[in-house]
Amino acid sequence: MLRSLLIALALVLPAASLAAKEPMMHSDPKTVVQTMIDAWDHRDWKKVTDLFTDDGVLHSMMLEPIVGKEAIGKRIDLLGAGTESITLNIHNIAVTGNTVFIERTDEFVFNGHAGKVPVVGVLEVEGDKIKAWREYYDRAELVAAMGLEKDFHPAPTTH
Repeated sequence: MLRSLLIALALVLPAASLAAKEPMMHSDPKTVVQTMIDAWDHRDWKKVTDLFTDDGVLHSMMLEPIVGKEAIGKRIDLLGAGTESITLNIHNIAVTGNTVFIERTDEFVFNGHAGKVPVVGVLEVEGDKIKAWREYYDRAELVAAMGLEKDFHPAPTTH
């Protein structure tokens, strides 16, 4: 009987040890990005911010990057304050590893002014969060589509 118990333990313990060393399961990068898109479409600015890692980066490529969840939250709140509606219309989405590419047209009403702008976003996903989000678009076209006469002041770039 003791021998049977030792054999059973020998079979179970290595499996338990391996299971403990397994990396934590991560969300599918496309699903994480779709959650982010949905948060934008619902103007859930807290969720948008919470979907970034603590050291996340939001980078409109023609501006300095915004680093850290707190700084990103301030930027999102600034944009969100004037955004009456927004829809990220996805045309194409592709995933390679933990990176998601989205081609889209953003349609919005900002301070009573309807506009739209084509954008390509590149998002790096880490677990169930966004580690980096790089945006490629024509900045002058965005500012005009928002109904602004001049560019708005960017948020602080560090946390």
